[in-house]
Amino acid sequence: MRSRIIHLINPKTDSLTTRPLYMNRALYSPLAGLLAVAACIPRDRYEVVLTDENIETIDFDLKADLVGISAMTSYVNRGYEIADQFRAKGVPVVMGGVHPSFMPQEALKHCDAVVIGEVELVIDKLLDDLERGSIRGTYRSETLHSMVGVRMPRYDLLKKNRYVNRTFVQTSRGCHQGCTFCAEPLMNGLKFRYRPTDEVIREMENCGSRTISINDADFFGTPDRPKEVMRALKGRGFHWQAGVTSKLAQDDRMLELAAESGCTMLSIGFESISRSTLKSVHKHVNRPETFAALVEKLHSYGIMVFGLFMFGFDGDDRSVFEETVRFNRDADYDACAYSVLTPYPGTLTWYEMKKADRIVSYQWDKYDQSHVVYRPAQMSGDDLRLGQAQAYTDFYSLPSIAGRFPFYGSRHRAQWLIYNLFMRRGAKTERIDAIAAPTDAPDTAPMPPILPIKREWRTAVLEAAHGGGPHLS
Repeated sequence: MRSRIIHLINPKTDSLTTRPLYMNRALYSPLAGLLAVAACIPRDRYEVVLTDENIETIDFDLKADLVGISAMTSYVNRGYEIADQFRAKGVPVVMGGVHPSFMPQEALKHCDAVVIGEVELVIDKLLDDLERGSIRGTYRSETLHSMVGVRMPRYDLLKKNRYVNRTFVQTSRGCHQGCTFCAEPLMNGLKFRYRPTDEVIREMENCGSRTISINDADFFGTPDRPKEVMRALKGRGFHWQAGVTSKLAQDDRMLELAAESGCTMLSIGFESISRSTLKSVHKHVNRPETFAALVEKLHSYGIMVFGLFMFGFDGDDRSVFEETVRFNRDADYDACAYSVLTPYPGTLTWYEMKKADRIVSYQWDKYDQSHVVYRPAQMSGDDLRLGQAQAYTDFYSLPSIAGRFPFYGSRHRAQWLIYNLFMRRGAKTERIDAIAAPTDAPDTAPMPPILPIKREWRTAVLEAAHGGGPHLS
């Protein structure tokens, strides 16, 4: 008897970090979510086939019993194309990920079912319905996963030789910050949920790699929990990196433990060098006057700084690009990523811009943090697009790379060079020819899986939803 097959697919993203650029490798694997989904599928009942379209072609002739597609906004249209093609062959399709979770009724035009939010608590019902031939509609848990007993991701499915960073371990879900442009608190909540430390360490010891990316929204989110994990990591021979916010990265004891436990790099969402801009998007944790000293402090512990910055806030004018890059070079950032503010559907930025009639394009594949899909306040769309491109060109110019190279200290020079070369080539191969063309608004309204806590934000969401017609979930 033929084994039942579930085909999990990550549609092509074609971003700076997922595009194979050197030695046929991409900088990051985007498969952490699908590896976690695969872990929830019983091996004694199903064979799982995993395809990342960024590095391989999809086998549309595979005799699958179910296709699962995970998609973010920028590549959900490609996900819909894939879903349509499989459904035309009679194969049921389920979609999940951020965009389908926020816009399930749109996704259901292309698939049989949508998983809203976390998969762990609904996978059994989904598979039971598959067996009965009744898989349809939305699957959503009434509670959030406790993070206790999270199954080990199916790392055996990963084509490890195709990525530089391939092993992503999640120690928590949620984020305290509530930034208006971010989907994280509306997807996973404002409260942190922590995996037991012994389960985190067990996964790291058995994942097949000694180089780990911690896949949390904010690993340094609270003062004590990350210290517990880092104490457990000491002496185990791991090299790890994580995303954190700037406040607790100032804590010397936190940084001592990070260095002692093998931390090589921290990615920090600085976002802007303007305090008023940061306050306007609820990023109160960031204080630009401390940024340069923070970079210097992290370097003193041998830790690289990957700075994440965003252009296109209402306080930004055409001077923001040159000023930000000059600041980054003077402060000796190891690497930087520059994105265009993007009003992802369901975020507070979306509702604010939608209400003000500032969103121009609803073409989802342009929601890639490089195209401009709205009307900026103090510059043209072309100014914003070209300014972002110039920021990459200037920061990753050969003189800039040479001037920032860590000749002294204990930063990991090979890792430093890999990031700078990948980002330099990635920026040079971006194909952003124009701002996004105007389109009509979608006929379905987004609805966050978790409503905002602040009353005025919750009101904004519900008002928009009630005006969205009969298609709301």
